[in-house]
Amino acid sequence: MPAPAAKPADLPLHILAFGDSLMAGYGVRRDEGFAPQLQKLLREAGLEAEVLNGGVSGNTAGHARARVRWTLDALRTAPDLAIVSFGGNDILRAVSPEETRDDMDAILAEFARRKIPVILAGMLAPPFLGAGYTRAFNAIFPELAAKYGLPFYPFLLAGVAGNSRLNLPDRVHPNAAGIARMAKGVAPYVLRAVAG
Repeated sequence: MPAPAAKPADLPLHILAFGDSLMAGYGVRRDEGFAPQLQKLLREAGLEAEVLNGGVSGNTAGHARARVRWTLDALRTAPDLAIVSFGGNDILRAVSPEETRDDMDAILAEFARRKIPVILAGMLAPPFLGAGYTRAFNAIFPELAAKYGLPFYPFLLAGVAGNSRLNLPDRVHPNAAGIARMAKGVAPYVLRAVAG
């Protein structure tokens, strides 16, 4: 993975959080979303960073594939690093793992083409969709991380999924405390990526 471009000490590192409702901050206050909470953690760790919320609620990997180019084209400054995570809505809609894989591959290829380093945050399918689906889906993210040589956080909802104290009443979306747990899990990967 290419290292983020060096920046003068007084300029922030621009990080794009490119995802679905889990990154968009669905159901919480604006300052409780993934991007602001991750930004706060990084700054507390001494990294001058601006984390941009590129999350869109309801997005499947297919939706993200359709918008990745214009999302990046519309940014005033190209990101120095991106955190990419989709798949939850693919699971909810029972999108075939083959389709999700193709869409995620195309998304990561676009970041690679633009030489934007990526941290890939994976998603895991629950068993209710059947062993075959779960096995095929769960293989997507580690295999693509290996293909593109990306730092890989295996499960964006690690420690959050299934914990009623960390989720909204819908039992699908994390609450502010759940998002804090997500950000805490991802932050070390960002710090390692920036350190090179």
